[in-house]
Amino acid sequence: MTQRTDPRVQWTTTDLELLPESSNRYEIIDGDLLVTRAPHWGHQKACGNAYAELRDWSVTTGLGEAVQSPGVIFSDADNVIPDVVWISKTRLETALNDAGHLTIAPELIVEVLSPGGDNERRDRETKLKLYITRGVQDYWILDWRSKQIEVYRRQAGLLQLIGTLFPGDTLTSPLLPGFACDAARLFL
Repeated sequence: MTQRTDPRVQWTTTDLELLPESSNRYEIIDGDLLVTRAPHWGHQKACGNAYAELRDWSVTTGLGEAVQSPGVIFSDADNVIPDVVWISKTRLETALNDAGHLTIAPELIVEVLSPGGDNERRDRETKLKLYITRGVQDYWILDWRSKQIEVYRRQAGLLQLIGTLFPGDTLTSPLLPGFACDAARLFL
């Protein structure tokens, strides 16, 4: 008996442009289409708080910019919308395409977990692997339900979990000189 397998569908950035307008968020990783719905209020608050902390520090230092939900088009088969990014001014100079999307990795990406095993696997495994291969230096995963932050930092070419922070702990990064934020502020 012969087993017939259909070739895997490979989604591209061009395919996304053909989809109808929707409140869904579409991302492509390794040619796979990922669809998520509008996030929970708690998710959006955590995104906004992370953005506000990074933006305030960036305005004060002038070292870079923080943005919520930017399009990051690494390739035709890898097109994501992280919750928050921070990118240095130097890197930003060559990072944007004509459509205003990032085409190279920002130094820092923040993802806020959405409920559900598939969503958590996407952020903790699929996106982590993508961000490793694309050169992200820091990756923070915020869980607004348990009020914790997983901090991944590039070490020996990989993003390694260096710690899990809880309210009362201070979030810092060598990418952001002088940045210090009580983890609780991200979950107010």
